[in-house]
Amino acid sequence: MNDCLFCKIIKQEIPSYKIFENDYIYAFLDINPVSDGHTLVIPKVHAENLSTTPDLYLSEVNKAKKIVAQILQEKIEGIKGFNYISNQEAIAKQVVFHYHEHILPKFKEDEGFLHDKNVNLKYASLEDVFNEITK
Repeated sequence: MNDCLFCKIIKQEIPSYKIFENDYIYAFLDINPVSDGHTLVIPKVHAENLSTTPDLYLSEVNKAKKIVAQILQEKIEGIKGFNYISNQEAIAKQVVFHYHEHILPKFKEDEGFLHDKNVNLKYASLEDVFNEITK
């Protein structure tokens, strides 16, 4: 889809902080993170939501979520758990209509959820988080 933000990121028409990529998925840091390491995992095929995504890509997204969580756990100190979230349709707060999964590292129990900002971000910028993950 020509106007899709995530399709443009996949094609590298828009820059991103890529964490992981294979033939089926692309994973990158969210530009509005709820927590340090907040990552999006998206299929490389345009599908509006989980219900319309081909099964092969759904399977690959799930495999990639596991890989990305392991990368984040190894590279960012203090992660104690994760939320895995996907919203479907505007009523459920889906903003970009290209299926995607959020991986939200959790550092303490009272941290925010998807649309609640975490006020305790350790890193000053996405670049700082990216540098920590890729060093």
